[in-house]
Amino acid sequence: MRILCVDDEPLALQMLEMSVKKAKPDAEVSAFRKPGELLEAAKKGGCDIAFLDIHMRGMNGVELAKELKTVNPKMNIIFVTGFSDYTGEAMSLHASGYIMKPVNQAKVEQELADLRFPIVPKKNAKLRVQCFGNFDVFTPDGAHVRFERSKSKEVFAYLVHKQGSSCTTREIFAAIFEDEPYEKKLQNLLQTYVYAMIKSLKAVGAEDAVVRSYNALAVNPGVLDCDYYRFKELDAGAVNAYQNEYMSQYYWADFLYDDYSDY
Repeated sequence: MRILCVDDEPLALQMLEMSVKKAKPDAEVSAFRKPGELLEAAKKGGCDIAFLDIHMRGMNGVELAKELKTVNPKMNIIFVTGFSDYTGEAMSLHASGYIMKPVNQAKVEQELADLRFPIVPKKNAKLRVQCFGNFDVFTPDGAHVRFERSKSKEVFAYLVHKQGSSCTTREIFAAIFEDEPYEKKLQNLLQTYVYAMIKSLKAVGAEDAVVRSYNALAVNPGVLDCDYYRFKELDAGAVNAYQNEYMSQYYWADFLYDDYSDY
């Protein structure tokens, strides 16, 4: 087993490395102060488990986690942080998958005892949205949401991708029709797709998953349980579920992440 650790604070890195070696004496453990060095080591020699400080100068732990998943999609990622309330609901949803500083042997052993972190369903979510792999949408009880038109599903996927940002009709058109001219016939066809999307959501009691305004649409993230959003909230289950595939069926889909340098 190969374990890599990174923290740009020398003392914190020393404590992390020592704790991991005590917890897993039979493992090959390497420590790095620079995220790029850890990434190169993973590319050259592989990595089974990575302990990543979230708050680092340059490439932060979240960005590094995403890059490491391109090296080994099944790599186990465990975040290390000194901030108890750095983002969203991540810490309250998952104690597992995070180590609060100061690091010690017992904390490391607790994480190593369960390397596959389940995704605990969020309460009151009206839809479960899967972005990793192929895009798909489910009701809370696990049933597929049926979209009568594939393009209606793609419109919803694009809105999910934009994470609640308001999207104009022209912007959605550009994503759905690629290089087609913005002409009346296709504009009307897009409206047909939008109406069909709303109809499908309404059929499962989730019409409020999309917010409509004049000439614009946005998704309502508050009613969604989305693996992509969870990843961006540093949810350990979502991070470890990510296998370097995001909305694979759509050409425009590109995994985006925010700057976590303040966490």
